[in-house]
Amino acid sequence: MPPSSNNKKKNPAVDLIAGGTAGLFEALCCHWLDTIKVRMQLQRKTGAKPAGFVRTGINIVKDEGFLALYKGLGAVCIGIVPKMAIRFTSYEFYRNLLRDDNGSISTGSTFIAGVGAGTTEAVLVVTPMDLVKIRLQAQKNSEAAPKYKNAVHCGYVIIKEEGFSALFRGVTLTAARQASNQGVNFTVYSKLKEYLQKEQNTQVLPSWQTSGIGLISGALGPLSNAPLDTIKTRMQRETGKSTESGLARMTRIARVLIAEEGFNALYKGITPRIMRVAPGQAVTFTVYELMQGVLDKVPYIGSQQTVFEK
Repeated sequence: MPPSSNNKKKNPAVDLIAGGTAGLFEALCCHWLDTIKVRMQLQRKTGAKPAGFVRTGINIVKDEGFLALYKGLGAVCIGIVPKMAIRFTSYEFYRNLLRDDNGSISTGSTFIAGVGAGTTEAVLVVTPMDLVKIRLQAQKNSEAAPKYKNAVHCGYVIIKEEGFSALFRGVTLTAARQASNQGVNFTVYSKLKEYLQKEQNTQVLPSWQTSGIGLISGALGPLSNAPLDTIKTRMQRETGKSTESGLARMTRIARVLIAEEGFNALYKGITPRIMRVAPGQAVTFTVYELMQGVLDKVPYIGSQQTVFEK
């Protein structure tokens, strides 16, 4: 996001609280779409045509009940607050490092700051959160005795049976996905916001415009890295200890997937993923901007002294 007109130094607590709150709202609104996406990515090719987005969702509700769409939500809620807090805080940190002497930042530097934020959140939070979430989402209620009872139990079982490092299975792919997502996301959002601010001669955009540019920026990321996400999901679904390196595992999964199901299988779940990520980013940026405005007025938390003089 572009710097404010008065170029005030932002308290990191604002990004932590606003980002965490935005992430919680995003998870509550959009998690069901992620469950459908994961189930589509895990479908194996059989004689029958794989179910599409709508049919997959209907099948989940019909066979397992409506609440099955929210499997793994606990893992997401546990991780989403620190994830978003880290995303926005690290993004602002990298932006400040990349500003020139006048306090301005180029489009390229904005992209790099987004890449840095995506990589940071992937390593610290997203990878273990995704792995637990996917394990829970992959379970079906028809199973006689589901292996994982909830997010905490799932994490415990994974560590017990596969070792602590198993929580970070797919970290390279996750980091690549998050880096490209946030690089595109923050760059497009920031530049569209700057354009609208300049055209309308205002620093505060109405919420509907914030939601609109969040929707646009959020839709572009998944299109750039869908194959990475599909391979990552298959990788994290696999259980048991393995002597394979991350690269070897990734290569094997990709090779088998293409050989058995065709190149298009790399884009399984792209529809629900865009439907999940795009409105999710709209919610995230809208809530973030609203919370930022509120927190900036709170004593000892809001914007501090001027750093860059005009």
